[in-house]
Amino acid sequence: MRQQRLRQRSWLGMLITLGVVYGDIGTSPLYVMNAILNDAGALKAATPTYVIGCISLILWTLMLITTIKYVLIALRADNHHEGGIFALYALVRQRAKWLIIVALLGGAALLADGTLTPAVTVTSAIEGLRSLPNFTLLDSHPWLIPLTVTGILLVLFMIQGFGTAAIGRSFGPIMLLWFTAIGLAGLLNIGQAPEILRALSPLPALRVLFSPSNHAGIFILGSVFLATTGAEALYSDMGHVGKANIHATWPFVYATLALNYLGQGAWVLSHYRLNGWANLTNLNPFYAMLPNQLQISMIILATLAAIIASQALITGSYTLVDEAIGLKFLPRMVIKHPSNVRSQIYIGAVNWLLCAGTLLIVWLFQTSAHMEAAYGLAITITMLMTTLLLHQWVAMRGYRRSALALLLGFGSLETVFLLASLSKFIHGGYLTLALTLLIFLVMVVWYFGKRRRLAYNRTHEQISLLDYRQQLIALSHDDRLPLFATNLVYLARVDQAHRLKRAILYSILDKRPKRAKVYWFITINETNRPYDCNYHVDMLGTRNIVEVRLNLGFRKSQHINLYLRQIVTELIADGRIDPQYSRYGTTQPRRVGDFKFVVQNQQIMDLASNPLASQLDRLLIGGRVLLQNITPSPAVWYGLEFSDVLEETVPLFIQSARDATLTSQAIQHDRHPET
Repeated sequence: MRQQRLRQRSWLGMLITLGVVYGDIGTSPLYVMNAILNDAGALKAATPTYVIGCISLILWTLMLITTIKYVLIALRADNHHEGGIFALYALVRQRAKWLIIVALLGGAALLADGTLTPAVTVTSAIEGLRSLPNFTLLDSHPWLIPLTVTGILLVLFMIQGFGTAAIGRSFGPIMLLWFTAIGLAGLLNIGQAPEILRALSPLPALRVLFSPSNHAGIFILGSVFLATTGAEALYSDMGHVGKANIHATWPFVYATLALNYLGQGAWVLSHYRLNGWANLTNLNPFYAMLPNQLQISMIILATLAAIIASQALITGSYTLVDEAIGLKFLPRMVIKHPSNVRSQIYIGAVNWLLCAGTLLIVWLFQTSAHMEAAYGLAITITMLMTTLLLHQWVAMRGYRRSALALLLGFGSLETVFLLASLSKFIHGGYLTLALTLLIFLVMVVWYFGKRRRLAYNRTHEQISLLDYRQQLIALSHDDRLPLFATNLVYLARVDQAHRLKRAILYSILDKRPKRAKVYWFITINETNRPYDCNYHVDMLGTRNIVEVRLNLGFRKSQHINLYLRQIVTELIADGRIDPQYSRYGTTQPRRVGDFKFVVQNQQIMDLASNPLASQLDRLLIGGRVLLQNITPSPAVWYGLEFSDVLEETVPLFIQSARDATLTSQAIQHDRHPET
């Protein structure tokens, strides 16, 4: 209920939105103009045509991509108030099978690019110390900045496991102060060169792309694109704050960003010819345009804003991975809730992998200028994939012409940005691109490995539960065998025709007959809605065989013990199964008996010799089994750590392929002559 109230437009909701949504895009003035000036070389090369054109490119990129595409269009594509590339895919995945590749590639790129955001924002903030007069310590000890950044980031990653809800309450006021400060700083500098206001027109943006003063040509867009890297996070965070609060706060954020960029441009125009400035390189106008007495205060505020941006990125990565796990894109991981805030989760594996990747980038690139060269390449892939999914969503609603216009317009624009960003490949973009491909490969193996395994099981390893119904009833009433459990529970995927894996019935009837009063076969289905939670029961005409179809949204917990006892209680109350009275127990009368969960871990034992398995299937299925073995067990994932669980290792295929080379030979007995 509280979450719903926060999603409605209110002063509190807008304040929280400033702290949660805009950290990444709000700290972009720290490094965007720095990257653009580095493309030009010395400050004297930043001519009015170049500067005004680049500022115009920044403002219109923010207008077209962030404002029109994300704020005005993408926020409409909400999946029951949730946003982001995976939530969008869940809305359109029924339209075409190939969309799965689009979603996987976009999600992988978004996760990969996240390793650079904390590194580049915090480093850019700390590098403001270089602008302080008479501060030469960093020149003689260049390792101080990466060491300081490492300390800040390491503390930030270490506190994630304890929960950050209390700290998060201060994010909104700090970011409000940040946006106000950068807006005022820009406004106070515009008067130095009022001609910078020509950047409000799109014409200088078009001219600078072909101007001789722009030595980078169209590749300048790779640096300009950095101004809008937080747009995808804006869409992903819609579920936390609501679209109404984003619509209400974005005009203020856009205005302050525009003022700051205009102010930086005006400062450059007023200084690029001055002695002492003209030959300077690696100059950051964000700090240079500030009065000396305000620089320390702005460095502190920028560092806090960078930490907030990093925190938003970290929690956003948890959410993205949680959605990917719910959609069966990624292997199971242990997910914890470190606070009472429902939406706050903690995934240790993601946290420390992200920490390792971020710190590696800090020490590999050392300076923000080097990091900027690697930044933004992967996120252009995500934005292009989001455009493809948005095209399908708009077409699904019946607006085919609008969908085509969206695809051609934003698709062409983002393709140009992608091509421009490819110039960063050899300067560090290879790192994020390699990480993107690695995450994408894991997703492909996990998702399609399961699909291929299910296809083989359906063809060769599926049997009907109906055919064994009488055996299960007889086994349940066979008093000659000891009672194995009152409720014997298998996590099994049972299809509409009541077919399931042979290994499950083999476990009950063949290995060692397991007598139980009630046999449970639970199928967990992920749905397109984020918070679905419902079930359907089929008793197969019996009182002791129960098929349960548990439908959970991709944002719901999959802890079975949270749901099963409630289902049993409701079935007993409806008279569909017998009460399970127990003579002993701390609570009496007790109507629900004990539970025994059986979890089967499949291992490849005969896949290589199976003539039905192609080489691709061997790689996909084998890779999935490998990932399955190095990730948390099903018992941990389904919340059964404190339950009675039997983990069985079973072969992937019960029936091995026949070896045609095996032949029978008659035994020859030696005949000895009688002596």
